[in-house]
Amino acid sequence: MSGVHARILGTGRGVPPKVLTNNDLSRMMDTSDEWIVTRTGIRERHILAPELAASDLATEAARAACEKAGVPPSEVDCIIVGTVTGDCPFPSTAAFVQHKLGAKPGGCAFDLSAACAGFLYGLALGAADVIYILSKGQVVWQGTASELAGAAAVRETHLGV
Repeated sequence: MSGVHARILGTGRGVPPKVLTNNDLSRMMDTSDEWIVTRTGIRERHILAPELAASDLATEAARAACEKAGVPPSEVDCIIVGTVTGDCPFPSTAAFVQHKLGAKPGGCAFDLSAACAGFLYGLALGAADVIYILSKGQVVWQGTASELAGAAAVRETHLGV
């Protein structure tokens, strides 16, 4: 299939509004802003509220990407989410995103169990899917959903990152 290519039409992001600074952490444990910044470069992190899930952030990002691409969510045929902090083991976080987004019912939706590399793995897999099914005019959305920073900073109070 020479001449057939996948491309990124739109991007989006979902970020929790709650911010936890290094100074906040220093009130919770024996650390300081200087210690954390020197070792990690991190000054603050966004924390997911308990009533929200990774799929809420992924849905927000997918909605923004669809808007920028000019593609209605109802035309998204395949959703790939790279995460190790999904909503639950089963069903997939991608299935929750598919429902919340209003993507095409019956389209594929699956998670890649990968943390930082999940975006690149998903991008490669999504591009291969697009090239394979391009003749059907299908649209693939790929994203990475993670709440690792929140899990590390808040739930493990002895961790100084």
